[in-house]
Amino acid sequence: MTRQEILEKTKKIVYDCVPELEGVEINEDSVVNTDMGMDSMNFILVICKLEAEFNVRIPNRQWNKLSTLGEVVDAIQKYMQ
Repeated sequence: MTRQEILEKTKKIVYDCVPELEGVEINEDSVVNTDMGMDSMNFILVICKLEAEFNVRIPNRQWNKLSTLGEVVDAIQKYMQ
């Protein structure tokens, strides 16, 4: 799976889990908690859906270090290998 495919699937999952973002453009530089307005419950839901979709398990300490959508995509790609 290419990085672009991971990015597109990740964006779809974010939009599905956070319907308030409908109509808001998110990109790799979007900061997950501030630009996307996700609260902790939305963030946990997104994490669960991403790990299930890509069949990865990203350690909690790693999630805490990720701030942008691009960093999330990088982490998914890293743990897929």
